[in-house]
Amino acid sequence: MAAARKRTTRKKKTNGSKRYGDKAAEKVEKAMHERKRGTLKSGRSGKKVTSRKQAIAIGLSQARKAGGKVPRAPRRKSTRRKAS
Repeated sequence: MAAARKRTTRKKKTNGSKRYGDKAAEKVEKAMHERKRGTLKSGRSGKKVTSRKQAIAIGLSQARKAGGKVPRAPRRKSTRRKAS
């Protein structure tokens, strides 16, 4: 008879580094406050931003431009239509 072995799950090692830097957190926080006050405007159109997700995206974009530690934005796949 073989002895029963106890299975243990191992956690992945992490180096403890943060995904987003302090500059990114500050920019997002500022964008959220502007959204709550109703003064946050979107880029080209200049329309008022009411969406929480859009405010976060604007804050992260500003942090990227300022050189903060922010992961790359996901690449969008372009859809091409067939000529018929």
